[in-house]
Amino acid sequence: MVEAGVPREVAYSRSSAHRAGVEPTGHGFPLPNEIGEAPMNIVIAGGNTPLADMIASTPRGILVTRLWYIREVDPYEKIMTGMTRDGTFLIQDGRVVAGLRNFRFNQGIIELLKNVEALSPAVRASGEEAFDMVVPAMKAREFHFTEVTRF
Repeated sequence: MVEAGVPREVAYSRSSAHRAGVEPTGHGFPLPNEIGEAPMNIVIAGGNTPLADMIASTPRGILVTRLWYIREVDPYEKIMTGMTRDGTFLIQDGRVVAGLRNFRFNQGIIELLKNVEALSPAVRASGEEAFDMVVPAMKAREFHFTEVTRF
């Protein structure tokens, strides 16, 4: 769908493809549904920076090992909200120095991708609320944490 930051393909369900006069791309859910098209097989090409190198090159940051309860806040701006879970750590002077309580975040996906500094090799990942995907670890600037959670 996107190659080197440039949109290449549009996802079409059968009904939206019919309206647009194009072939469907196989990204629709069974009809009727309120979702329409939704690409679910996410594959992001990775880079070659090991996670250890990302940590070592970080003067001060937060290492997040898992996100959960991710929901869309604004479908037009692609802003998502969610929380960290099962491993959030403080990085200082290139070293993991402490565990942190979990955080809630509000983050625009497009803004996040603009702020990526490094990518690890991609690996297969899945979660309780997500489909399987192939994604790298990302080192990004200016991620928007909004508050500390109670746990």
